[in-house]
Amino acid sequence: MGLYGEGVKLLQKTSGDLEIVVNSLSMNKKRALLSVYDKAGLATFATALAKMNWELVASGGTARQLREAGLTVMEITNMTGTPEMLGGRVKTLHPVVHGGILARDIPQDKADLAAQQIQMIDLVACNLYPFADTIAKPGITLAEAIEQIDIGGVTLLRAAAKNFARVTIVCDPNDYGTLIDELKENGRVPHAHRQKLAIKAFAHTRDYDTAITTYLKNQWSANEQ
Repeated sequence: MGLYGEGVKLLQKTSGDLEIVVNSLSMNKKRALLSVYDKAGLATFATALAKMNWELVASGGTARQLREAGLTVMEITNMTGTPEMLGGRVKTLHPVVHGGILARDIPQDKADLAAQQIQMIDLVACNLYPFADTIAKPGITLAEAIEQIDIGGVTLLRAAAKNFARVTIVCDPNDYGTLIDELKENGRVPHAHRQKLAIKAFAHTRDYDTAITTYLKNQWSANEQ
């Protein structure tokens, strides 16, 4: 599997073992994972990250838009070695993704990543399928609404927000500009700002789940009458 993308070459030894040679430049780069439904400001944000030597990893639709903007991007499927499946229902749910996000900056976690050939992810930009907008449309069916229940995106948001001590999570395109300014000035996003962004991400998933719960409760309560 190409877990490190172009930074890894597998060389066959005479003994039949595989030696992993990691490009040190690639390993020293910060890595951003981008998987967004709302692509407002995405190209500008990603371009600024790329200019600061960040490596960009993205899911299918997000990756396409970034390539159209002239950016070099690794698709998540290339990072994990696993294609999207079930009509797009499974895209980012993989240990390579979530290990890279949830790993703490401690020796044990770094050793676990090294053993599995997983690289840390330092920033996650993610927003969710528009469930509330979908159910507001007249004539929407239950099946159509269910397909707008985001699973992978919510998991990305919660994983990155949980690990705010190391990872920056951004779920609102309006925050892109401030993050770029901080990275240009300090080379990192301040701890206090990562905390605020984590709270915002958890609030986003809370509101999302509330909308789903309310909708399903109303649908199934109506069916019981």
